[in-house]
Amino acid sequence: MAGKNHDYSLLKRFLPTDKQWFRKFTVRLDLGFLGFGKEYVCSAYRMPVKKPRGKALPEEQRLLNQQQARERVVVEHALGGLKRYRILSDRLRMHDLDRYNDIVGLCAGLWNFYIST
Repeated sequence: MAGKNHDYSLLKRFLPTDKQWFRKFTVRLDLGFLGFGKEYVCSAYRMPVKKPRGKALPEEQRLLNQQQARERVVVEHALGGLKRYRILSDRLRMHDLDRYNDIVGLCAGLWNFYIST
């Protein structure tokens, strides 16, 4: 897959909509996944409310978006930490999937150690 790809396009490519991948889960998404609820079956999904053009969001929806952003930023920082080790962002020519999973786990452990000190 050369070039840049949209996250939602990648999701649909690797996890086809005909199977119930998320049936038992509550899925947290950002606005890049609009239409997820129509194509995938899940117990629930949480997505921020989009601000209407030229108008302000009601206070209740704005606070809900802030709460979801606080939860999502923790995950985004963890992914950014793994990308520091370049295991998720560079092409890897390793064909042994078990070894790759071990390396990702090692990088996650190093990142957890880094943020805990």
